This record gives sequence, structure tokens and C-alpha cells, in this order.
Amino acid sequence: MGTSPENIDRAENRQKFSAMLDELNIDQPRWSELTSVDDIIAFSEEVGFPVLVRPSYVLSGAAMNVVSNKDELEHFLTLAANVSKEYPVVVSEFIEEAKEIEVDAVAKDGELVAYAISEHVEFAGVHSGDATIVFPPQKLYIETMRRVKKIAREIAKALHISGPFNMQLLGKNNELKVIECNLRASRSFPFVSKILKVNLIDLATQVMLGLDVQKPNKNLFDLDCVGIKAPQFSFARLAKADPVLGVDMSSTGEVGCIGDNFDEAILTSMLSVGYTIPKKNILISSGPLRSKMELLESARLLKEKGFNIFATGGTHKFFAENGVDTTLIYWPSEPDKRPNSLEMIREKEIDLVINIPKNLSTNELKNGYKIRRNAIDFNIPLITNARLASAFIQAFCKMGQDEISIKSWQEYK
Repeated sequence: MGTSPENIDRAENRQKFSAMLDELNIDQPRWSELTSVDDIIAFSEEVGFPVLVRPSYVLSGAAMNVVSNKDELEHFLTLAANVSKEYPVVVSEFIEEAKEIEVDAVAKDGELVAYAISEHVEFAGVHSGDATIVFPPQKLYIETMRRVKKIAREIAKALHISGPFNMQLLGKNNELKVIECNLRASRSFPFVSKILKVNLIDLATQVMLGLDVQKPNKNLFDLDCVGIKAPQFSFARLAKADPVLGVDMSSTGEVGCIGDNFDEAILTSMLSVGYTIPKKNILISSGPLRSKMELLESARLLKEKGFNIFATGGTHKFFAENGVDTTLIYWPSEPDKRPNSLEMIREKEIDLVINIPKNLSTNELKNGYKIRRNAIDFNIPLITNARLASAFIQAFCKMGQDEISIKSWQEYK
């Protein structure tokens, strides 16, 4: 039933899938399967750091790591135990600040029957199970979506797909690169089906049973609402775990929310997974320069709305240079100085913590970890991704909780 095992193998086997993409002239991130530490280091320096490193015997992102320099790479490879011909390591080019795009689709005999294109709020590098997914996309060019659909068509035809499939792509500077294609339903299938009001699993089942199926008339351009799929985490139950998102999956559940626009949908989803709209005090430790720039407009908006921003050293300096007034708050490693970040978190004087991990220097690791872990332990809402923090801030500054419309699913068109 459905797609043949041979074609499933062509999609799942990295070498075969990569060769097929090359034949179709479809771009992909550069990668190599390597069997010695020297070769891994040489390839990483050739494509340029950061790189994504994955021991060959793991599933679903487990033990994968994004490494930023040679020292980190060597440290990770010592953790990966054997690197040999029996245990090769896959090293992939990691494209920073790339948008991740997902396609959930059903094909019959290699022809596309129905499809849904969605985008992640976070840049690529967060596992799709942990990402905040938006459908229909709000920030993709129509030309990009047209090209995504063309690639989905070509891959469906090449693999002669009959049934469901999920494909993930990277988009940057209007260039698209395919990460992977899974010939199965994904966790976003029921989500996009609910928003589209087209049951993709029903269609896929009919295809696999060999029944005649009609292509649905509806597509994502007809939608007047926005859906958000947001992850739910259980870091509070995992003592000492660092609540940072990465390429391995950490979420333990998710919610699907619908709004009349993006702000309403993102606000509803954040409230649904346990966040609260801050009353007064927000702590921002914004990490690398690109995150500082991402959060600058949000900081201006917060000040306009009368919020107090407490910022750690680098963030305080950057915001001041760009005309945003904040209160300097000291690191956990400076316990004698006031106001101190840990003290304010433990006294519940902070309503929202935004802490963006910066690098792996020991001091940065200890300070950032202590702020994040204490936020979780003292039940203070914590966001560790700049793009998600920015989206949440824009939403609650534009509308209040009481302005969220309460509608049944049937009322959304």
C-alpha cells in the first residue's frame, strides 16, 4: 500500500536522496559522511563554521550538534565515541539566519494531489517539533512559495509517491535548499488539515487504498485566518536541564491555535502553552549581535508601552547606543552588585525573562544557564529565541488578552 519500499529507501538513505536531488538540479546544503576526525575537521573548515554534526546511528535529531569552531568540534567528537568506517559522522553546512519552510502534501502515482506550505517563526536550527509553525506563511514571497511547490512536485514525481509526505527546506536570499523529505505524515499534518479544513490524512488513505481522489478546491491563498502550532515544554520537571532549544527535540506537547491575524494567533498560542502577558518588568539578555538587532524594535515598543526593561551589560550598552533607555542588571556571577538578575528572579520581581544563548565561553555558559534555570524553577516565563520573543512582544503590545476573539472552529473561513 502506498509508496514502494524502494522509493522510501531512496528518500531515507542520505546518499541516494542527495544523488537524486543532484539529478533533479535541486539545491541542498553541502554535506559529507566521514570516517576520520582529520577528514571531519578538514571538511568543516572547507564549508566554514558553524556546521551540523550528526553521528550516523541516531534518530530524530538525538546527539546532533551545531558547532561553531574547531575547539567545539573536537570536544563534540570526543563525546561521539567511535568515529570509524562502522560509525561514520555526517557533517553538514549550517546556514545561519535561514528561514525554515515545511511542506505537508499528498501525492498519487507521483502527482501532487494536495499540499500545505508553512513557515517557522524561529530561524533554522530549532527542531521542527520545537519550532513555532505559522500557516499560511506570513513572511514568504509568493515567488518563493511557487518555487517550493515546484520542488515538491519534482520530488513527488521522482520518488513516485503515493500517500503522505513531509518536506523541509531552507530559504535565504531567495535561494531554496532541501533538507529532507519523509514519506510519511508529520506532526504538522493534522494542524494544517484543521486550518485548511481539508483532511489530508483522509486523502492519503484513499490514495493508498487505490481509490479515486478529487483534488481539493481550497488552497492557502483562500484563507482569511492564521494558524500557529506552538510547542509545550516540561523543563520544570527536568531538574537542572538547560531550557535551550537546539537541533534535538525537547518539546513534550503542542497546541494549535487560530486567529484572525498573526498577532492574535501568536498571542493565543503563547498564552495556551503557559506564558502570561508581563505586567511591568522584563529582563533582556540578548546574546549575539544579530539577536540584539532583532530585539531592538521590540525594546522600543516595550518602552512606549511603559514597561521597565532590565538589561545585562552588553544588551544595556547596545540599547543605550540606539536610544533605548534600560536599567543595567548584574550577572549571577556578580552577587554583590544590585540589581542582581538572580535576586530579582527569585523575588518574583521579573515578569518575563528573555535570554538568548551567546557562546560556549565558561562564564557566559554559567551566567546564562543560571538565569534560564532559575526562571524555570521560579515559574517566570522564559523565551530563548529572539525571533519568537520579538513576535510575542509585538503581539501583546498591539492587543490585550481581552481583545482575543472567541470563535468556534467553524467560524473561521
